[in-house]
Amino acid sequence: MAANRPTEATAPWWRDAAIYQIYVRSFADGDGDGTGDLAGVRARLPYLVELGVDALWFTPWYLSPLADGGYDVADYRAIDPAFGHLAEAEKLIAEARELGIRTLVDIVPNHVSDQHSWFRAALAAAPGSPERELFHFREGRGSHGEIPPNDWVSEFGGTPWTRIDDGQWYLHLFAPGQPDLNWAHPAVRQEHEDVLRFWFERGVAGVRIDSAALLAKDPALPDFVKGTDPHPYIDRDELHDIYRSWRAIADTYDGIFVGEVWLPDSERFARYLRPDELHTAFNFNFLACPWDAGLLRSAIDDTLAEHAPVGAPATWVLCNHDVTRTVTRYGREATGFDFAAKVFGTPTDLELGTRRARAAALLSLALPGAVYLYQGEELGLPEADIPRDRIQDPMHLRSGGVDPGRDGCRVPLPWSADEPYAGFGSTAEPWLPQPDAWPSYAADRQSTDPGSMLSLYRKALRLRRDEPGFAAAPGETADGRLDWLPSAPGVLAFRRTHGLICVVNLSGGPVPLPGHHEILLTSAPPDPSGLLPDDTAAWLREKR
Repeated sequence: MAANRPTEATAPWWRDAAIYQIYVRSFADGDGDGTGDLAGVRARLPYLVELGVDALWFTPWYLSPLADGGYDVADYRAIDPAFGHLAEAEKLIAEARELGIRTLVDIVPNHVSDQHSWFRAALAAAPGSPERELFHFREGRGSHGEIPPNDWVSEFGGTPWTRIDDGQWYLHLFAPGQPDLNWAHPAVRQEHEDVLRFWFERGVAGVRIDSAALLAKDPALPDFVKGTDPHPYIDRDELHDIYRSWRAIADTYDGIFVGEVWLPDSERFARYLRPDELHTAFNFNFLACPWDAGLLRSAIDDTLAEHAPVGAPATWVLCNHDVTRTVTRYGREATGFDFAAKVFGTPTDLELGTRRARAAALLSLALPGAVYLYQGEELGLPEADIPRDRIQDPMHLRSGGVDPGRDGCRVPLPWSADEPYAGFGSTAEPWLPQPDAWPSYAADRQSTDPGSMLSLYRKALRLRRDEPGFAAAPGETADGRLDWLPSAPGVLAFRRTHGLICVVNLSGGPVPLPGHHEILLTSAPPDPSGLLPDDTAAWLREKR
Protein backbone atom coordinates (compact mmCIF):
# COMPACT_ATOMS: atom_id res chain seq x y z
CA MET A 1 0.00 0.00 0.00
CA ALA A 2 1.40 3.38 -1.00
CA ALA A 3 2.46 5.77 1.75
CA ASN A 4 -0.16 8.38 0.90
CA ARG A 5 -3.08 5.98 1.25
CA PRO A 6 -4.77 5.18 4.59
CA THR A 7 -3.08 2.55 6.71
CA GLU A 8 -4.85 -0.72 7.49
CA ALA A 9 -5.38 0.55 11.03
CA THR A 10 -7.52 3.44 9.77
CA ALA A 11 -9.09 1.95 6.63
CA PRO A 12 -9.29 -1.85 6.19
CA TRP A 13 -7.86 -3.00 2.88
CA TRP A 14 -11.18 -4.33 1.61
CA ARG A 15 -12.99 -0.99 1.74
CA ASP A 16 -11.28 0.35 -1.38
CA ALA A 17 -9.67 -2.78 -2.85
CA ALA A 18 -9.42 -3.67 -6.53
CA ILE A 19 -10.38 -7.36 -6.65
CA TYR A 20 -9.79 -9.48 -9.74
CA GLN A 21 -12.18 -12.36 -10.45
CA ILE A 22 -10.57 -15.55 -11.72
CA TYR A 23 -12.63 -18.20 -13.46
CA VAL A 24 -9.95 -20.87 -13.14
CA ARG A 25 -11.12 -23.07 -15.99
CA SER A 26 -10.52 -20.24 -18.47
CA PHE A 27 -7.68 -18.17 -17.00
CA ALA A 28 -4.49 -20.04 -18.00
CA ASP A 29 -3.64 -23.67 -18.70
CA GLY A 30 -0.49 -24.81 -16.91
CA ASP A 31 -0.45 -28.47 -17.94
CA GLY A 32 -1.65 -28.21 -21.55
CA ASP A 33 -4.81 -30.32 -21.23
CA GLY A 34 -7.24 -27.66 -22.45
CA THR A 35 -8.49 -26.60 -19.01
CA GLY A 36 -7.21 -23.69 -16.94
CA ASP A 37 -5.68 -24.64 -13.61
CA LEU A 38 -3.89 -23.39 -10.50
CA ALA A 39 -0.49 -23.89 -12.13
CA GLY A 40 -1.59 -21.48 -14.85
CA VAL A 41 -2.65 -18.91 -12.27
CA ARG A 42 0.64 -19.21 -10.37
CA ALA A 43 2.57 -18.63 -13.59
CA ARG A 44 0.58 -15.46 -14.25
CA LEU A 45 0.95 -13.89 -10.80
CA PRO A 46 3.54 -11.39 -12.15
CA TYR A 47 0.93 -10.22 -14.68
CA LEU A 48 -1.59 -9.65 -11.89
CA VAL A 49 0.98 -7.74 -9.84
CA GLU A 50 1.74 -5.51 -12.83
CA LEU A 51 -1.97 -5.02 -13.44
CA GLY A 52 -2.19 -3.59 -9.93
CA VAL A 53 -4.93 -5.56 -8.19
CA ASP A 54 -5.17 -6.03 -4.42
CA ALA A 55 -6.90 -9.40 -4.24
CA LEU A 56 -8.06 -12.37 -6.30
CA TRP A 57 -11.53 -13.88 -6.08
CA PHE A 58 -11.62 -17.48 -7.33
CA THR A 59 -14.89 -18.95 -8.51
CA PRO A 60 -15.29 -22.51 -7.13
CA TRP A 61 -12.16 -24.60 -7.51
CA TYR A 62 -13.52 -27.52 -5.45
CA LEU A 63 -14.05 -31.14 -6.45
CA SER A 64 -17.04 -31.07 -8.79
CA PRO A 65 -18.62 -32.82 -11.78
CA LEU A 66 -18.55 -29.32 -13.34
CA ALA A 67 -22.17 -29.62 -14.40
CA ASP A 68 -22.55 -25.90 -13.60
CA GLY A 69 -19.05 -24.51 -13.84
CA GLY A 70 -18.05 -25.75 -10.40
CA TYR A 71 -21.08 -24.34 -8.59
CA ASP A 72 -22.06 -27.97 -8.02
CA VAL A 73 -19.64 -28.83 -5.23
CA ALA A 74 -18.90 -32.45 -4.33
CA ASP A 75 -16.27 -31.70 -1.65
CA TYR A 76 -15.54 -28.24 -0.21
CA ARG A 77 -12.19 -29.38 1.21
CA ALA A 78 -10.70 -30.76 -2.01
CA ILE A 79 -9.49 -29.08 -5.21
CA ASP A 80 -10.86 -30.56 -8.41
CA PRO A 81 -8.12 -32.60 -10.13
CA ALA A 82 -8.71 -30.65 -13.32
CA PHE A 83 -7.37 -27.59 -11.50
CA GLY A 84 -4.70 -29.10 -9.25
CA HIS A 85 -4.67 -30.21 -5.63
CA LEU A 86 -5.00 -28.75 -2.15
CA ALA A 87 -1.27 -28.28 -1.55
CA GLU A 88 -1.05 -26.29 -4.78
CA ALA A 89 -3.93 -24.07 -3.68
CA GLU A 90 -2.17 -23.43 -0.39
CA LYS A 91 1.01 -22.57 -2.27
CA LEU A 92 -0.89 -20.21 -4.57
CA ILE A 93 -2.51 -18.42 -1.62
CA ALA A 94 0.89 -17.98 0.04
CA GLU A 95 2.74 -16.90 -3.11
CA ALA A 96 0.11 -14.33 -3.97
CA ARG A 97 0.18 -12.93 -0.43
CA GLU A 98 3.97 -12.56 -0.61
CA LEU A 99 3.40 -10.42 -3.70
CA GLY A 100 0.85 -8.25 -1.85
CA ILE A 101 -2.25 -9.94 -3.29
CA ARG A 102 -4.88 -11.52 -1.05
CA THR A 103 -7.17 -14.41 -1.94
CA LEU A 104 -10.95 -14.80 -1.70
CA VAL A 105 -12.69 -18.12 -2.30
CA ASP A 106 -16.26 -18.85 -3.33
CA ILE A 107 -18.63 -20.69 -0.99
CA VAL A 108 -21.84 -22.17 -2.44
CA PRO A 109 -24.11 -22.72 0.58
CA ASN A 110 -27.52 -23.08 -1.06
CA HIS A 111 -26.82 -26.45 -2.63
CA VAL A 112 -24.25 -29.17 -3.26
CA SER A 113 -23.58 -31.51 -6.16
CA ASP A 114 -25.65 -34.63 -6.57
CA GLN A 115 -22.25 -36.36 -6.27
CA HIS A 116 -21.69 -34.99 -2.75
CA SER A 117 -21.45 -37.78 -0.15
CA TRP A 118 -24.44 -36.41 1.75
CA PHE A 119 -26.75 -36.55 -1.24
CA ARG A 120 -25.55 -39.96 -2.37
CA ALA A 121 -26.31 -41.24 1.13
CA ALA A 122 -29.73 -39.58 0.98
CA LEU A 123 -30.57 -41.35 -2.28
CA ALA A 124 -29.51 -44.67 -0.79
CA ALA A 125 -31.62 -44.11 2.34
CA ALA A 126 -35.35 -44.52 2.77
CA PRO A 127 -37.95 -41.74 2.79
CA GLY A 128 -38.05 -40.04 6.20
CA SER A 129 -34.47 -41.06 7.02
CA PRO A 130 -32.01 -38.71 8.77
CA GLU A 131 -29.94 -38.60 5.56
CA ARG A 132 -32.83 -37.08 3.62
CA GLU A 133 -33.47 -34.48 6.31
CA LEU A 134 -30.33 -32.66 5.16
CA PHE A 135 -32.16 -31.80 1.92
CA HIS A 136 -35.74 -31.03 0.88
CA PHE A 137 -37.36 -34.36 -0.04
CA ARG A 138 -41.13 -34.36 -0.39
CA GLU A 139 -43.97 -36.50 -1.67
CA GLY A 140 -45.53 -35.30 -4.88
CA ARG A 141 -49.06 -34.10 -5.42
CA GLY A 142 -51.72 -35.77 -7.53
CA SER A 143 -53.31 -39.17 -7.15
CA HIS A 144 -49.99 -40.94 -7.68
CA GLY A 145 -47.56 -38.28 -6.50
CA GLU A 146 -46.76 -37.46 -10.10
CA ILE A 147 -47.08 -33.67 -9.71
CA PRO A 148 -44.18 -31.68 -8.16
CA PRO A 149 -44.70 -30.70 -4.49
CA ASN A 150 -45.16 -27.01 -5.32
CA ASP A 151 -45.24 -24.54 -8.19
CA TRP A 152 -41.85 -22.89 -7.73
CA VAL A 153 -39.73 -22.13 -10.79
CA SER A 154 -36.04 -22.97 -11.08
CA GLU A 155 -33.50 -20.17 -11.51
CA PHE A 156 -32.56 -22.01 -14.71
CA GLY A 157 -36.16 -22.38 -15.89
CA GLY A 158 -38.66 -25.19 -15.46
CA THR A 159 -39.60 -26.95 -12.26
CA PRO A 160 -37.05 -27.05 -9.42
CA TRP A 161 -38.15 -30.58 -8.46
CA THR A 162 -36.80 -33.93 -9.64
CA ARG A 163 -38.46 -37.24 -8.88
CA ILE A 164 -36.36 -40.25 -7.87
CA ASP A 165 -37.06 -43.97 -8.18
CA ASP A 166 -38.90 -44.37 -4.87
CA GLY A 167 -41.40 -41.67 -5.87
CA GLN A 168 -40.18 -38.78 -3.71
CA TRP A 169 -39.08 -35.46 -5.16
CA TYR A 170 -36.08 -33.33 -4.16
CA LEU A 171 -35.74 -29.56 -4.46
CA HIS A 172 -33.09 -27.83 -6.58
CA LEU A 173 -33.52 -24.12 -7.24
CA PHE A 174 -30.86 -24.47 -9.92
CA ALA A 175 -30.03 -27.58 -12.00
CA PRO A 176 -31.10 -31.14 -11.02
CA GLY A 177 -27.45 -31.86 -10.21
CA GLN A 178 -27.56 -29.18 -7.48
CA PRO A 179 -29.88 -30.36 -4.67
CA ASP A 180 -30.74 -27.64 -2.15
CA LEU A 181 -29.59 -28.08 1.42
CA ASN A 182 -31.98 -27.82 4.37
CA TRP A 183 -30.59 -24.88 6.35
CA ALA A 184 -33.01 -25.56 9.23
CA HIS A 185 -30.88 -28.61 10.02
CA PRO A 186 -28.06 -27.97 12.54
CA ALA A 187 -25.65 -30.30 10.71
CA VAL A 188 -25.84 -28.12 7.60
CA ARG A 189 -24.94 -25.03 9.61
CA GLN A 190 -22.13 -26.79 11.44
CA GLU A 191 -20.62 -28.16 8.24
CA HIS A 192 -20.44 -24.75 6.59
CA GLU A 193 -18.95 -23.14 9.68
CA ASP A 194 -16.27 -25.84 9.62
CA VAL A 195 -15.63 -25.23 5.91
CA LEU A 196 -15.15 -21.51 6.57
CA ARG A 197 -12.58 -22.28 9.28
CA PHE A 198 -10.85 -24.75 6.93
CA TRP A 199 -10.19 -22.09 4.30
CA PHE A 200 -9.44 -19.23 6.68
CA GLU A 201 -6.81 -21.46 8.29
CA ARG A 202 -5.23 -21.90 4.86
CA GLY A 203 -4.72 -18.20 4.51
CA VAL A 204 -7.64 -16.90 2.50
CA ALA A 205 -8.54 -13.31 3.29
CA GLY A 206 -12.20 -13.56 2.49
CA VAL A 207 -15.16 -15.49 1.13
CA ARG A 208 -17.68 -14.66 -1.56
CA ILE A 209 -21.11 -16.14 -0.76
CA ASP A 210 -22.99 -17.45 -3.78
CA SER A 211 -26.78 -16.84 -3.93
CA ALA A 212 -26.60 -15.48 -0.40
CA ALA A 213 -30.31 -14.63 -0.12
CA LEU A 214 -31.68 -18.06 -1.10
CA LEU A 215 -30.55 -20.44 1.66
CA ALA A 216 -33.53 -20.41 4.03
CA LYS A 217 -36.89 -21.81 2.93
CA ASP A 218 -40.36 -21.76 4.42
CA PRO A 219 -40.54 -25.21 6.09
CA ALA A 220 -43.97 -25.79 4.52
CA LEU A 221 -42.56 -25.23 1.00
CA PRO A 222 -45.88 -23.61 -0.04
CA ASP A 223 -46.90 -22.57 -3.52
CA PHE A 224 -45.63 -19.13 -4.45
CA VAL A 225 -48.24 -16.38 -4.39
CA LYS A 226 -47.06 -13.11 -5.91
CA GLY A 227 -46.77 -10.41 -3.29
CA THR A 228 -46.50 -12.89 -0.41
CA ASP A 229 -44.41 -11.57 2.46
CA PRO A 230 -42.19 -13.19 3.51
CA HIS A 231 -41.14 -14.87 0.28
CA PRO A 232 -40.97 -18.66 0.65
CA TYR A 233 -37.28 -18.83 -0.28
CA ILE A 234 -35.81 -15.36 -0.96
CA ASP A 235 -34.47 -13.00 1.71
CA ARG A 236 -36.00 -14.73 4.71
CA ASP A 237 -35.25 -13.33 8.15
CA GLU A 238 -33.64 -16.59 9.29
CA LEU A 239 -30.66 -15.80 7.06
CA HIS A 240 -29.37 -13.06 9.32
CA ASP A 241 -28.78 -15.41 12.21
CA ILE A 242 -26.72 -17.61 9.87
CA TYR A 243 -24.56 -14.70 8.73
CA ARG A 244 -24.07 -13.38 12.24
CA SER A 245 -22.60 -16.73 13.22
CA TRP A 246 -20.39 -16.64 10.12
CA ARG A 247 -19.22 -13.12 10.92
CA ALA A 248 -18.07 -14.24 14.36
CA ILE A 249 -15.90 -16.88 12.70
CA ALA A 250 -14.47 -14.45 10.12
CA ASP A 251 -13.59 -11.93 12.82
CA THR A 252 -11.35 -14.46 14.55
CA TYR A 253 -9.30 -14.72 11.34
CA ASP A 254 -9.57 -11.06 10.27
CA GLY A 255 -11.46 -12.37 7.24
CA ILE A 256 -14.16 -10.69 5.18
CA PHE A 257 -17.33 -11.63 3.29
CA VAL A 258 -18.87 -10.37 0.07
CA GLY A 259 -22.41 -11.55 -0.56
CA GLU A 260 -24.17 -12.15 -3.85
CA VAL A 261 -27.41 -10.46 -2.84
CA TRP A 262 -29.94 -9.58 -5.56
CA LEU A 263 -32.72 -7.60 -3.87
CA PRO A 264 -34.83 -4.69 -5.17
CA ASP A 265 -35.56 -3.39 -1.66
CA SER A 266 -32.63 -1.21 -0.56
CA GLU A 267 -33.58 -1.32 3.12
CA ARG A 268 -33.65 -5.12 3.16
CA PHE A 269 -30.43 -5.24 1.15
CA ALA A 270 -28.71 -3.07 3.75
CA ARG A 271 -29.65 -5.50 6.53
CA TYR A 272 -27.05 -7.93 5.21
CA LEU A 273 -24.38 -5.25 5.68
CA ARG A 274 -24.98 -4.49 9.33
CA PRO A 275 -21.75 -4.40 11.37
CA ASP A 276 -22.23 -7.94 12.70
CA GLU A 277 -23.10 -9.54 9.33
CA LEU A 278 -21.47 -9.30 5.89
CA HIS A 279 -18.72 -6.78 5.17
CA THR A 280 -19.78 -6.07 1.57
CA ALA A 281 -22.26 -7.19 -1.08
CA PHE A 282 -22.22 -6.98 -4.83
CA ASN A 283 -23.84 -3.97 -6.47
CA PHE A 284 -25.90 -5.28 -9.35
CA ASN A 285 -27.83 -2.06 -10.01
CA PHE A 286 -24.69 -0.42 -11.38
CA LEU A 287 -23.74 -3.48 -13.45
CA ALA A 288 -27.20 -3.65 -15.02
CA CYS A 289 -27.47 0.08 -15.71
CA PRO A 290 -27.61 1.21 -19.37
CA TRP A 291 -25.09 3.69 -20.74
CA ASP A 292 -27.19 6.72 -19.83
CA ALA A 293 -25.97 9.62 -17.70
CA GLY A 294 -29.17 10.07 -15.71
CA LEU A 295 -29.62 6.38 -15.00
CA LEU A 296 -25.96 5.93 -14.04
CA ARG A 297 -26.09 8.89 -11.68
CA SER A 298 -29.23 7.48 -10.06
CA ALA A 299 -27.60 4.05 -9.70
CA ILE A 300 -24.55 5.61 -8.06
CA ASP A 301 -26.62 7.77 -5.72
CA ASP A 302 -28.90 4.90 -4.77
CA THR A 303 -25.95 2.61 -4.09
CA LEU A 304 -24.16 5.09 -1.86
CA ALA A 305 -27.42 5.92 -0.05
CA GLU A 306 -28.29 2.29 0.75
CA HIS A 307 -24.79 1.61 2.11
CA ALA A 308 -24.47 4.78 4.18
CA PRO A 309 -26.81 3.86 7.09
CA VAL A 310 -24.81 0.73 7.92
CA GLY A 311 -21.37 2.22 7.21
CA ALA A 312 -20.52 -0.41 4.59
CA PRO A 313 -18.48 0.37 1.48
CA ALA A 314 -20.11 0.13 -1.92
CA THR A 315 -18.81 -2.30 -4.52
CA TRP A 316 -18.65 -1.55 -8.23
CA VAL A 317 -18.54 -4.12 -11.01
CA LEU A 318 -19.06 -3.98 -14.76
CA CYS A 319 -19.06 -7.68 -15.54
CA ASN A 320 -18.73 -11.17 -14.09
CA HIS A 321 -18.92 -14.81 -15.16
CA ASP A 322 -22.74 -14.71 -15.41
CA VAL A 323 -23.41 -11.67 -17.61
CA THR A 324 -22.66 -10.50 -21.14
CA ARG A 325 -19.25 -8.84 -21.38
CA THR A 326 -19.15 -5.06 -21.06
CA VAL A 327 -17.86 -4.30 -24.57
CA THR A 328 -20.73 -6.24 -26.11
CA ARG A 329 -23.44 -4.84 -23.80
CA TYR A 330 -22.40 -1.26 -24.41
CA GLY A 331 -22.27 -1.86 -28.16
CA ARG A 332 -25.92 -2.85 -28.50
CA GLU A 333 -27.39 0.60 -28.90
CA ALA A 334 -29.57 -0.24 -31.91
CA THR A 335 -31.47 -2.97 -30.04
CA GLY A 336 -31.63 -1.36 -26.63
CA PHE A 337 -29.71 -2.31 -23.54
CA ASP A 338 -30.66 -5.80 -22.51
CA PHE A 339 -28.27 -6.28 -19.61
CA ALA A 340 -29.98 -9.26 -18.03
CA ALA A 341 -30.66 -11.82 -20.74
CA LYS A 342 -28.26 -13.47 -23.14
CA VAL A 343 -29.62 -13.70 -26.67
CA PHE A 344 -28.43 -15.20 -29.94
CA GLY A 345 -27.40 -12.96 -32.81
CA THR A 346 -27.84 -9.51 -31.27
CA PRO A 347 -26.11 -6.93 -33.51
CA THR A 348 -23.16 -5.32 -31.73
CA ASP A 349 -21.01 -2.29 -32.57
CA LEU A 350 -17.73 -3.38 -30.97
CA GLU A 351 -16.01 -0.06 -31.68
CA LEU A 352 -18.76 1.80 -29.84
CA GLY A 353 -18.84 -0.81 -27.07
CA THR A 354 -15.08 -0.62 -26.58
CA ARG A 355 -15.09 3.17 -26.36
CA ARG A 356 -17.85 3.08 -23.76
CA ALA A 357 -16.24 0.22 -21.84
CA ARG A 358 -13.03 2.27 -21.56
CA ALA A 359 -14.97 5.22 -20.19
CA ALA A 360 -16.95 2.96 -17.85
CA ALA A 361 -13.69 1.54 -16.49
CA LEU A 362 -12.54 5.01 -15.40
CA LEU A 363 -15.98 5.77 -14.00
CA SER A 364 -16.15 2.63 -11.87
CA LEU A 365 -12.55 2.95 -10.66
CA ALA A 366 -13.16 6.55 -9.58
CA LEU A 367 -16.11 5.77 -7.31
CA PRO A 368 -15.68 5.40 -3.52
CA GLY A 369 -15.55 1.81 -2.34
CA ALA A 370 -14.21 -1.47 -3.71
CA VAL A 371 -14.16 -2.49 -7.37
CA TYR A 372 -14.33 -5.96 -8.91
CA LEU A 373 -12.69 -6.70 -12.26
CA TYR A 374 -13.62 -9.86 -14.16
CA GLN A 375 -10.78 -11.59 -15.99
CA GLY A 376 -10.48 -10.44 -19.60
CA GLU A 377 -12.24 -7.12 -19.03
CA GLU A 378 -8.78 -5.52 -18.85
CA LEU A 379 -8.21 -6.90 -22.36
CA GLY A 380 -11.47 -5.49 -23.71
CA LEU A 381 -12.78 -8.94 -24.64
CA PRO A 382 -16.22 -9.03 -26.26
CA GLU A 383 -18.80 -11.74 -25.67
CA ALA A 384 -17.89 -14.77 -27.79
CA ASP A 385 -20.39 -16.56 -30.00
CA ILE A 386 -20.20 -20.24 -29.04
CA PRO A 387 -21.40 -22.79 -31.61
CA ARG A 388 -24.58 -24.38 -30.34
CA ASP A 389 -23.05 -27.85 -30.32
CA ARG A 390 -20.22 -26.63 -28.06
CA ILE A 391 -22.32 -24.84 -25.43
CA GLN A 392 -21.91 -26.46 -22.01
CA ASP A 393 -23.83 -24.11 -19.72
CA PRO A 394 -26.93 -25.83 -18.28
CA MET A 395 -28.89 -22.60 -18.70
CA HIS A 396 -28.88 -23.25 -22.44
CA LEU A 397 -30.25 -26.76 -22.07
CA ARG A 398 -32.83 -25.78 -19.42
CA SER A 399 -34.14 -23.01 -21.68
CA GLY A 400 -34.82 -25.43 -24.49
CA GLY A 401 -32.01 -23.93 -26.54
CA VAL A 402 -33.41 -20.39 -26.50
CA ASP A 403 -30.88 -18.89 -24.06
CA PRO A 404 -27.24 -19.17 -25.26
CA GLY A 405 -26.11 -19.41 -21.64
CA ARG A 406 -23.03 -17.90 -20.05
CA ASP A 407 -20.23 -19.64 -21.93
CA GLY A 408 -19.69 -16.59 -24.15
CA CYS A 409 -18.07 -14.67 -21.27
CA ARG A 410 -16.10 -17.72 -20.07
CA VAL A 411 -13.93 -18.39 -23.13
CA PRO A 412 -10.23 -19.07 -22.30
CA LEU A 413 -8.12 -15.92 -22.21
CA PRO A 414 -5.67 -14.91 -24.97
CA TRP A 415 -2.15 -14.39 -23.62
CA SER A 416 0.19 -14.56 -26.63
CA ALA A 417 -0.92 -13.61 -30.12
CA ASP A 418 1.49 -15.88 -32.01
CA GLU A 419 1.14 -19.05 -29.94
CA PRO A 420 -1.39 -21.87 -30.39
CA TYR A 421 -4.76 -21.09 -28.86
CA ALA A 422 -3.61 -17.50 -28.29
CA GLY A 423 -1.15 -18.63 -25.62
CA PHE A 424 -3.79 -20.04 -23.27
CA GLY A 425 -1.29 -22.84 -22.70
CA SER A 426 -3.17 -25.78 -24.18
CA THR A 427 -1.65 -28.36 -26.49
CA ALA A 428 -5.16 -29.50 -27.42
CA GLU A 429 -8.19 -27.33 -28.15
CA PRO A 430 -9.39 -25.60 -24.96
CA TRP A 431 -12.61 -26.67 -23.29
CA LEU A 432 -14.43 -23.81 -25.04
CA PRO A 433 -13.47 -22.66 -28.56
CA GLN A 434 -11.81 -19.27 -28.94
CA PRO A 435 -13.04 -16.91 -31.69
CA ASP A 436 -10.77 -16.36 -34.68
CA ALA A 437 -10.12 -12.76 -33.58
CA TRP A 438 -8.94 -13.78 -30.09
CA PRO A 439 -5.18 -13.34 -30.81
CA SER A 440 -5.75 -9.64 -31.56
CA TYR A 441 -6.74 -9.18 -27.90
CA ALA A 442 -3.71 -11.03 -26.53
CA ALA A 443 -2.07 -9.64 -23.40
CA ASP A 444 1.44 -9.64 -24.90
CA ARG A 445 0.31 -7.47 -27.83
CA GLN A 446 -1.57 -5.07 -25.56
CA SER A 447 1.33 -4.79 -23.10
CA THR A 448 3.42 -2.91 -25.66
CA ASP A 449 0.57 -0.71 -26.90
CA PRO A 450 0.15 2.43 -24.75
CA GLY A 451 -3.34 2.93 -26.16
CA SER A 452 -4.63 -0.55 -25.39
CA MET A 453 -7.32 -1.48 -22.89
CA LEU A 454 -4.71 -3.30 -20.80
CA SER A 455 -2.50 -0.21 -20.65
CA LEU A 456 -5.51 1.88 -19.64
CA TYR A 457 -6.35 -0.45 -16.76
CA ARG A 458 -2.75 -0.60 -15.58
CA LYS A 459 -2.46 3.19 -15.55
CA ALA A 460 -5.85 3.62 -13.86
CA LEU A 461 -5.20 1.04 -11.15
CA ARG A 462 -1.78 2.56 -10.43
CA LEU A 463 -3.29 6.04 -10.09
CA ARG A 464 -6.13 4.69 -7.99
CA ARG A 465 -3.59 3.25 -5.57
CA ASP A 466 -1.15 6.16 -5.49
CA GLU A 467 -3.19 9.32 -6.02
CA PRO A 468 -4.30 10.96 -2.73
CA GLY A 469 -7.56 12.10 -4.30
CA PHE A 470 -8.94 8.56 -4.24
CA ALA A 471 -8.51 8.24 -0.48
CA ALA A 472 -10.56 9.71 2.32
CA ALA A 473 -9.37 12.99 3.77
CA PRO A 474 -9.23 13.53 7.56
CA GLY A 475 -12.75 13.83 8.91
CA GLU A 476 -14.41 12.21 5.87
CA THR A 477 -16.19 8.88 5.81
CA ALA A 478 -13.95 5.83 5.57
CA ASP A 479 -14.35 5.57 1.81
CA GLY A 480 -14.07 9.23 0.94
CA ARG A 481 -16.57 11.71 -0.43
CA LEU A 482 -18.31 12.01 -3.76
CA ASP A 483 -19.68 15.47 -4.58
CA TRP A 484 -21.53 15.98 -7.86
CA LEU A 485 -20.44 19.04 -9.84
CA PRO A 486 -22.55 21.19 -12.18
CA SER A 487 -22.35 19.74 -15.68
CA ALA A 488 -23.99 19.88 -19.10
CA PRO A 489 -26.84 17.47 -19.91
CA GLY A 490 -25.48 13.99 -20.54
CA VAL A 491 -22.28 14.62 -18.58
CA LEU A 492 -21.34 13.12 -15.22
CA ALA A 493 -18.86 15.13 -13.17
CA PHE A 494 -17.91 14.60 -9.54
CA ARG A 495 -15.17 15.50 -7.11
CA ARG A 496 -13.56 13.00 -4.78
CA THR A 497 -10.87 14.37 -2.42
CA HIS A 498 -7.93 16.77 -2.68
CA GLY A 499 -9.26 18.27 -5.91
CA LEU A 500 -9.55 15.03 -7.89
CA ILE A 501 -12.36 15.15 -10.46
CA CYS A 502 -13.88 12.53 -12.75
CA VAL A 503 -15.77 13.66 -15.87
CA VAL A 504 -17.67 11.21 -18.10
CA ASN A 505 -19.19 12.46 -21.34
CA LEU A 506 -22.33 10.65 -22.53
CA SER A 507 -23.86 13.71 -24.20
CA GLY A 508 -23.52 12.71 -27.85
CA GLY A 509 -20.93 15.38 -28.67
CA PRO A 510 -17.65 16.84 -27.40
CA VAL A 511 -17.69 18.94 -24.21
CA PRO A 512 -15.13 21.25 -22.58
CA LEU A 513 -13.18 20.05 -19.57
CA PRO A 514 -13.09 22.13 -16.38
CA GLY A 515 -10.36 24.74 -16.38
CA HIS A 516 -7.42 24.98 -13.98
CA HIS A 517 -6.96 21.22 -13.83
CA GLU A 518 -4.19 18.84 -14.79
CA ILE A 519 -5.26 15.82 -16.83
CA LEU A 520 -4.20 12.62 -15.11
CA LEU A 521 -5.80 10.10 -17.47
CA THR A 522 -8.42 9.92 -20.20
CA SER A 523 -10.11 6.89 -21.75
CA ALA A 524 -9.56 8.45 -25.20
CA PRO A 525 -7.43 11.44 -26.22
CA PRO A 526 -9.07 14.90 -26.15
CA ASP A 527 -9.82 16.27 -29.60
CA PRO A 528 -7.45 18.86 -31.17
CA SER A 529 -9.34 21.73 -29.57
CA GLY A 530 -9.01 20.19 -26.11
CA LEU A 531 -12.63 19.04 -25.84
CA LEU A 532 -13.57 15.71 -24.26
CA PRO A 533 -15.09 13.46 -26.97
CA ASP A 534 -18.38 11.65 -26.58
CA ASP A 535 -18.25 8.34 -24.66
CA THR A 536 -15.01 9.36 -22.99
CA ALA A 537 -13.96 9.76 -19.35
CA ALA A 538 -11.22 11.87 -17.79
CA TRP A 539 -9.52 12.03 -14.41
CA LEU A 540 -8.33 15.50 -13.45
CA ARG A 541 -6.35 17.00 -10.59
CA GLU A 542 -6.97 20.56 -9.50
CA LYS A 543 -3.96 22.83 -10.12
CA ARG A 544 -2.69 24.60 -7.02
